[in-house]
Order: sequence, then C-alpha cells, then structure tokens
Amino acid sequence: MPPGGYAWWYIDGVSDDGKRAVSVIGFIGSVFSPWYAWSGRGNPSNHCCINVATYGRGGRFAMTDRGQTALRQTSDMLTIGPSSLHWTGKQLVIDVDEISSLPIISRMRGRITLTPPALTQIELPLTADGAHVWRPFAPIARISVDLEAEGWQFDGHGYFDSNFGTRVLEEDFSSWTWARYPTQSGATCFYDAERRDGTRLEAAIGFTPDGQAAHVSAPGSARLNRTLWALPRATRADPGHRPKQIKSMLDAPFYSRSVVETVLNGERVQGVHEALDLNRFDSPIIKPMLACRVPRRAQWKF
Repeated sequence: MPPGGYAWWYIDGVSDDGKRAVSVIGFIGSVFSPWYAWSGRGNPSNHCCINVATYGRGGRFAMTDRGQTALRQTSDMLTIGPSSLHWTGKQLVIDVDEISSLPIISRMRGRITLTPPALTQIELPLTADGAHVWRPFAPIARISVDLEAEGWQFDGHGYFDSNFGTRVLEEDFSSWTWARYPTQSGATCFYDAERRDGTRLEAAIGFTPDGQAAHVSAPGSARLNRTLWALPRATRADPGHRPKQIKSMLDAPFYSRSVVETVLNGERVQGVHEALDLNRFDSPIIKPMLACRVPRRAQWKF
C-alpha cells in the first residue's frame, strides 16, 4: 500500500426488531484517524484499527489508532491488536476486544458472525483512474451479535464490503452518500459522490441472493433531513415519496450513519445510509475533536 493509501473492511447489521445495530470497520491506513493525517500518511500500516460501534440503548464506540506492531494479516484473517476478522470460507467471524472511548469508557468484548448466502465477484472503480475502488463482498447477509453486555445479543440483516485506495480521500472527493437497502428480491446499493474534478459518481446496483449483480435504474435523489450537525443528506426514492431517518447510528460533524426508510420501485424498504462531507473533514478544527474519540496506541505486543 503506497503512502496516502488505505484499505477498509466494513460490516454492519440491524436487529430484526430494528432496536439495535452494530458496525465494524477494519482499517489499514485509517482514513478517519487524525493521527494518520498528522503523520503525513507516509506509512499506512502504522495507523490501523478495528472500529466497533453499537447503536441503541447502552451503545458504545471504540476506535483506537494502533501502530504497525499491532497488525497481522493472512489470506483469510485481519488481526489488529486484540481484535480480529476471520473468513472461514462460509462466515466472517469477528472477535471483538476493545475499550470504548469517551464519554463512557468500558470494555467491548464478544463475537459477531456474518453469514452471507453467496459472495459477489464485482468491484466498482469510484474514479476514472481506479485510484479508489468499492468491493461489495456480501450486500445480502445475516448477522449474529453476541457481546458481553446485557441486551447485546441479537440476529438481524447484515452487510459486508471493502474500499481500497491509493490516494487520500479528500484529494479526490468533496462528499458522498452511500446506502444499502434489503429488498424482496435481494438488495439494492446506491453510491453517489461529488468528485473534485467536477464529475459525479451515480451508481445503482441490484444484488441477488446467489451473488449476482447488475446496474439498475435509480429513482431520483430525494432530500433527507439534516443531522444534528446540520450535515446535508440525500438518498434515492420513488417520485412523491420522502425518505426518513428511522434510527440514528453515528452523528459526527462530517459523517452520518443511520437507518433510513425509503420507497424503491413501489417497495417500502429500510436500510443503512451514510453521508460523508470531506470538506468538513479536511477542516483543521475537526481533527483535534476526533483525537478525543480516537486515542493513539503506538505499541503492541502479541
């Protein structure tokens, strides 16, 4: 991975009753770590982490920026410090052992298992030169969460993808929105981005349970209410329908993740939506704020 590069593996899940949700992101070259930015981004492997967040009553957030000694990789496992992601051939098994950050510091420990019916074989370049790539491994999956905390055991619908890049995100993008919506026939994902060169990415892809994928026609963009930080958001919706937030997951000055309800081709669906403002992230004010939530632990011994 070159200087300025990154890779992340992203998992989310929402409980069947809609009351709880979880996300896990394994980073090498942690793009949202202030420590990676302040380092000059010369060595992505020296800024890695497994970010774990739970959403709902008693939810926690853990994101510790770790040094290169904490990173171990094989063809089917990513280990960063005390936590790991392991692909068994049929399931992605995530063993979590982290300490949550402010305002409530506590241990987050347990296992999350994601089981997809199939894996896709596609990837989508996000820029014309392929410097940024989206790889949706399992847009359709079941997730089982078993954490050592009261109430944090649930099953639900899940999702697994990855992004890879050879340049800094904010160098090539000013903003993007992404969403994944389970549907009766599988799942639909939308990826919309404003590039720095003035062009736009407008991708709509439908996925079937057997791992097939195809571009689909997308309904028009529809505005969502702004977040508590006044972050503008939009997603896709049939004409005459206004999407709405069902559950707030993560609400930061430059980033939002939430459960959103919309209507696609006449079907009312609920899925996970994110909005990212890289102009805000690039502000010198934001990174010191992030450092309060993202501690740095440079040394680690297995």
